[in-house]
Amino acid sequence: MVKKLIEVALPLDDINKEACREKNIRQGHPSTLHLWWARRPLAAARAVIWASLVDAPSSHPEKFPTVEEQDAERNRLFGILRELIQWKNSDNERVLKAAQEEILKSTNGILPDFLDPFAGGGAIPLEAQRLGLKVHASDLNPVAVMINKAMIEIPPRFAGNHPINPDARKRFDYTKGFRGAEGLAEDVRYYGEWIKSEAEKTIGNLYPKVIVPSDSEAVLNKNAKADEELTVIAWLWARTVKCPNPVCGCEMPLVRSFILSKDEHSTIWYEPIFQKGETKYKVHYGGQPSYGGTVCSDEGARCACCGSPVPFTYVREEGKKNRIGRHLVAIIAEGDRKRVFLSPDVSHVTIASIEKPDNIPTTRLPEKALGFRVQSYGMEQHSDLFTNRQLVALKTFVNLVGKVQRKVTQDALSSGMPDDKVDLKDGGKGATAYGQAVGVYMSFLIDKLADYHSTLCSWNINRQQIRSTFGRHAVPMVWDYIEGNPFSQSTGCFSNMIKWIEKALLKFPASVEGDSKHLPVQVDNELRNVLISTDPPYYDNIGYSDLSDFFYIWMRQVLKNTYPDIFNTLLVPKTNELIVSPFRFDGSHQKAKDFFRDGMLEACRNFYKYCSSDYPITIYYAYKQNADEEDDRQSNSSGGWETMLSAIIQAGFSITGTWPMRTERKVRSVAIGKNALASSIVLVCRKRPDNAPVTTKRQFLNELRKEFKPALEKLQKSNIAPVDLAQSAIGPGMAVYSRYSDVLESDGSSMSVRTALTIINQELDHFLNKREENIDAETRVCIELFTMKGFGEIDFGSADTLARAKNTSVAALSKLGVAVAEKGIVRLKELSEFDAKTKGTERCLWYLTQQLARTLQTGGVEACAQIVHKSDDMLVERAKELAYRLYTIADQNGRAQDAFFYNALVVAWPEIQSKVAELESLTITQQSIDFDQHED
Repeated sequence: MVKKLIEVALPLDDINKEACREKNIRQGHPSTLHLWWARRPLAAARAVIWASLVDAPSSHPEKFPTVEEQDAERNRLFGILRELIQWKNSDNERVLKAAQEEILKSTNGILPDFLDPFAGGGAIPLEAQRLGLKVHASDLNPVAVMINKAMIEIPPRFAGNHPINPDARKRFDYTKGFRGAEGLAEDVRYYGEWIKSEAEKTIGNLYPKVIVPSDSEAVLNKNAKADEELTVIAWLWARTVKCPNPVCGCEMPLVRSFILSKDEHSTIWYEPIFQKGETKYKVHYGGQPSYGGTVCSDEGARCACCGSPVPFTYVREEGKKNRIGRHLVAIIAEGDRKRVFLSPDVSHVTIASIEKPDNIPTTRLPEKALGFRVQSYGMEQHSDLFTNRQLVALKTFVNLVGKVQRKVTQDALSSGMPDDKVDLKDGGKGATAYGQAVGVYMSFLIDKLADYHSTLCSWNINRQQIRSTFGRHAVPMVWDYIEGNPFSQSTGCFSNMIKWIEKALLKFPASVEGDSKHLPVQVDNELRNVLISTDPPYYDNIGYSDLSDFFYIWMRQVLKNTYPDIFNTLLVPKTNELIVSPFRFDGSHQKAKDFFRDGMLEACRNFYKYCSSDYPITIYYAYKQNADEEDDRQSNSSGGWETMLSAIIQAGFSITGTWPMRTERKVRSVAIGKNALASSIVLVCRKRPDNAPVTTKRQFLNELRKEFKPALEKLQKSNIAPVDLAQSAIGPGMAVYSRYSDVLESDGSSMSVRTALTIINQELDHFLNKREENIDAETRVCIELFTMKGFGEIDFGSADTLARAKNTSVAALSKLGVAVAEKGIVRLKELSEFDAKTKGTERCLWYLTQQLARTLQTGGVEACAQIVHKSDDMLVERAKELAYRLYTIADQNGRAQDAFFYNALVVAWPEIQSKVAELESLTITQQSIDFDQHED
């Protein structure tokens, strides 16, 4: 078997840096084509696929007989890969050609077909196509299927075509030709703007401009001129209920914050004013609201008029009785290069108060589903997530797509495009299919409009823009929601959405043929000898089908005639979706887990049929291993990792490599202030040989201990975050377990994956605890206290006994400044009690680690570097190791906030070291100058 590069070595730091950097790219990125959840970064996908095809130099001793020659060749390959993964090189012909030529060297000039059976948002198939492979993508979810068609199937079919719209025929020189999807992108832009123009003629009156009152504080602060007419960006509404206090009874607003804009110079906010039974609102420039908001906790709200507490149970009952109202609280308009915030205008309330349109989707929200919260407030249908004005707009845009498809076909014929009369779904390449193809991208425009124009959108006061419906993988309640203007030129406008899709199209390779099929992963697709890379659902993390119904109901309105087989159900199919959702099994967690286990095993058995023995398959997984350990201890159910690994191994694969790919943004909503996984673990798997041997538990343990330590040291040196370490460590451990056809317990029974995982975790704990004898006694005591109580209190007697057993005392801890002892109670100092001053405690590892964790939060990387620069090198390196260990202790004990700080410290370690190197360089330079001056 010829080993591939991914089974031996990768420039992991470079890949991770590019994956993280890419998450901040919007313009032209495929993620801007259509929203999808937990999409893989292109850099990671590109690296994984390329390294799965290119031979490792060590596999060719005849070409590279020495270690030095192998290292040189590996470094050459790394150089190609480092260029390849950069976003700026996504369409660089020189870089892509060099990468493709390297693949051909390792595949005897014949490229395998590629398959992603869990295609989702399409990042992985797209990158396989970019590398020159013929791509097959499939998914159960119609929305995912259409995303993949729009990325890998439609652009190659019309690659090189010139744009057919009348405007382009006047502007472009058609003799020069068009690359890739340039012509298609230009037509999407033109016909998108045509739809917008036609819609504005019909419903533009529903989005009036606003006249700035002369007494507005915006005028007084010179943000706008009196009587100036401005285009509205958005209207901010607050949901309301009647105050339950009978003495008050006002229509009270439910809001999280009264602030509209905040920066270092000023705050803009609005004030509710209660007069004669009415509630009015006034926008203020400067000053501060007297309180933060009326929805003040997870338990309820309070009345802004009388101060009475209002429990959510009352609000939910009002919602179910259809008695939640709304107030317009502010208008946000387009000013001269700045936002203008104005008090409500009564005429705008009147215009927005229109009837719900006919013939809109009447599909029901799931009664219960992962991440859904709005049903308990009386929202029962998908249409309840939109205002009547938003529904009218969406319906208008949907109706116009049908017209634009016919217009595109006619314009295509007029421009000279032949018509084969074959539909897009049947492989058509003529005018009929082209009109339908443009219609696909128009359906994406409507979905993007829905994402930014629902009552689940909110106002981002820092960035002063609309926060879309899906800031998280959920449908939570939004109390003060924003209603955008699709005809403005600012946040949430239709023209911006057209630009996003146009620019994404320009970045697609549009080269090699690809196809996207609507197919459950449990069904044999009849492909054979293909390369597989895929990103399966993460157990119970995301309910894809329930969430994507939000888009499907609008996409279906547009595409049900273009793809009748894909859109033949009112909602996204859910029966075969591989997630753990007890709601689909009458609340039974066990049945839901059994379903996931059986389905994933069937899927992996199909992978075994499909894949070539010449190449490894790669599987991304990012399920946090200990998420349901407590539940697992109480039942025989399987956790996410156990289920995934069992399926892979039972299907006949062995794990030959694992790589922690840093794939998640630090700024994503779910990660802020939490210990969300930042990495996907890429499992590299091969078909296990039919003659794989059987081994004993003793032999398994011996091999595990031999191979595990260097693997973990390698992970730590790669600066894997503590939150990801336990997940990453599974790989090298399971690589030992899975190479055997069976591992026998002492009684002759087969060792289960669960038992193997338990042993691997024990070895991980042993590894993290292994150096305690080399650290100072005071730190060892602090570790024990932290394990027992965190930063909580313990009686003096117990603490002193513990300290004396370690050959120190509570008094010594107090003197060092790591603990507080008073009135018979001892506690470790909290992180907030440490500062950047060393206080002569450079030899106490605990103090240094706490000091760095705290300083990172208060002073950042540079302040930490100042501390490290003055500290002992050995102590500094152990501080990083201790941070790993303290993260693990805090995480295992459910102390998420403590764990967050230690995780952040390890993640920031490379930046700290870089700053330290700069400081040392400056010090050496200064010393040299001082020496020269002294000599003079």
